[in-house]
Amino acid sequence: MIRRVGKPSAMVAALAVAALAVAGLVPSSSVASTRERCPLPVFGPGSAYHPKIVPGHFSPRVTNPWFPLKAGSTLVYTGVKDEQRALNIVTATSRTRRVDGVKTRVVEDRLYLDNVLRERTSDYYAQDRCGNVWYFGEDTAELDEHGHRVSTEGTFHAGVDGAQPGVVMQARPEVGRVFRQEWYPGHAEDRFWVLSRDASIRVPYGSFRHALRTAEATDLEPDVLDNKYYARGIGQVAELSGRGPAESLRLVEIIS
Repeated sequence: MIRRVGKPSAMVAALAVAALAVAGLVPSSSVASTRERCPLPVFGPGSAYHPKIVPGHFSPRVTNPWFPLKAGSTLVYTGVKDEQRALNIVTATSRTRRVDGVKTRVVEDRLYLDNVLRERTSDYYAQDRCGNVWYFGEDTAELDEHGHRVSTEGTFHAGVDGAQPGVVMQARPEVGRVFRQEWYPGHAEDRFWVLSRDASIRVPYGSFRHALRTAEATDLEPDVLDNKYYARGIGQVAELSGRGPAESLRLVEIIS
């Protein structure tokens, strides 16, 4: 990190304001203003899940280093899914969509199995003012071998029919803390937690140390658990099954 002379860090500024407040030289409300907080939803037994969303606190400009969404950037993954050769192409578009009052970034996700397009999804992400990335919904379609839509199961939009947004990446990931990534009971119930902030992973695109390793699960498929790996400045570099059918996707190319 480069520190510029003459510009105090946020922490130093906050301590200075706090000291002045104690001395009665500035109002105590100024102290609170230096501690901008973005309350993250609590997940656990007995806790109601209904995040408080203030649209003005979100932006479609997603710059979280663990989950950056640079408009025009495409990540290409290859591997195996459903015992077939898989090609997954994920593109952060320049388009936005308003979901639950929030202006989100549209990300297009295409999954090919044995060279045939089988899933087509538009995902909607936004970043809060503290750097946490939220997932506000998706429009997804499963296709048959002829390209005909056979299912839209999993589609949800926060704010519609009780669906709620979820957190997909903290600004400062905490090991062990569980988050809902999405919440539409009976349709979209993914949750995740960080297992390590110092993992190593090797994929066709390169080798990474100090990667973020997470686990993902859903009550809709209790026998399935996936591990994902994230590299700073890139985002997801691998998805590997930890329990359930043997599946894998690894980053092979970034097009920008």
